[in-house]
Amino acid sequence: MSAVATTDLVGPFGFDWRSPLHGFQVAGVARLLASESVLLADEMGLGKTIQAIAALRVLVRRGDVRSVLVVVPVGLLLQWRQQFRAWAPELSLATVTGPREDRVRRWRSGAQIYLVGYEVLRNDRPLPAPYGPGRRLWDVVVADEAQRIKNDDTELSMVLKSLHRRRTWALTGTPVENRAEDAASIIDFIAPGRLDRGEMMVGLRRVLGELQLRRRRAEVLPDLPPKTGFPVEVMLGPAQRAAYDRAEQEGRVWLRSLGADITISHVLELILRLKQICNACPRTGASAKRDDLLRRVAGVVEAGEKALVFSQFVAEPFGVAMLARHLAPFRPVVLAGGMSGAAREAAMATFARDPERRVMVLSLRAGGIGLNLTAASAVFHFDRWWNPAVEAQAEDRAHRIGQTRPVQTFAYLCPDTIEQRIAEILAEKRVLFADLVDDVAVSALRRLDLPTLLRAVGV
Repeated sequence: MSAVATTDLVGPFGFDWRSPLHGFQVAGVARLLASESVLLADEMGLGKTIQAIAALRVLVRRGDVRSVLVVVPVGLLLQWRQQFRAWAPELSLATVTGPREDRVRRWRSGAQIYLVGYEVLRNDRPLPAPYGPGRRLWDVVVADEAQRIKNDDTELSMVLKSLHRRRTWALTGTPVENRAEDAASIIDFIAPGRLDRGEMMVGLRRVLGELQLRRRRAEVLPDLPPKTGFPVEVMLGPAQRAAYDRAEQEGRVWLRSLGADITISHVLELILRLKQICNACPRTGASAKRDDLLRRVAGVVEAGEKALVFSQFVAEPFGVAMLARHLAPFRPVVLAGGMSGAAREAAMATFARDPERRVMVLSLRAGGIGLNLTAASAVFHFDRWWNPAVEAQAEDRAHRIGQTRPVQTFAYLCPDTIEQRIAEILAEKRVLFADLVDDVAVSALRRLDLPTLLRAVGV
């Protein structure tokens, strides 16, 4: 779809934008301007951040809003700040970070836009009036990556829902991650009382139809290069197989011995151990997946392309640290939890701009959301996450607006292991997402419950 000038939308305001908005983005801005409650659920990579900022700019210029709270994962604070500077440079912006006294000063700054991380908001909500975020009336509250409040009973969810506000916007490409209640909790945030929990399945689809705006890339960006996925099955080597079989057998005996006292935590403990062994033998360090990964990454680099390598684990000998060590000849850029915002931005800039740095190794949770990494055209999932939406988010760091090359994704799986059984459960969960979000008949809801987990470990 061709881009159109934003002035077609805002008329007399005549904004100069950083670049023209796409037609579907203009429609998204119009929806935000017209509605007090919106779930902007575009697929990842379609510019939900830009649409929200553009709408806020228009509302502030009109005089319709004076105080806006934007709540984001802490790792995305700098990215949001940069986007505000690019798309709405005249708005006064306070980024609430740092020690308590610094945060209090920023809450008192009189800015038009307050940008804050979820955890900081939780800690600062009870600050005294008139500066405490929980004691103000906000004209707009925006929650980015709103799947963070998918559980009703978490403190984060309760804090967000308790804020006094006139307008509420939630941004997420994955409103349903594991279960129908994920979307229900987000609906309770953007439109309190709108959803009848007594008729969950019928009511949820109806309310999503009223409040949700979701566009798919294939529909609105037909010229976006294709994304092709390749499953990569790698048999465990002798040392890994022996370690895996021993751990699995001992784990099953242990679980059965627990009898009626068995819990989800017990099963997850075994699953975690088995998944780690699929990555590398804890005794010898042997890794069939790593050997295959090194060969494939070398091919990507030789072709002049760049690659992202995701793992859910961070430490040696199973995750990001191990992979970075073995990929050292390629001088990989590392992005993992615990890095400061400045370090994250520096890593992203290095990967994007340095033609000699062609590999980035990321922890799935730290690097799988919100980032723009279109310098890469190959994505490797070294291990599998329970949630297919999280994996899709990670892939779409590369496959998004700005990508000019086809993207290939590679998902590793060791046959006859916990990874194969997880893949079967992932297929069921993809049906759940399609059922609720993409308006297919509601027919196959699944929970990640104890029977499902026991099936995964063969008990």
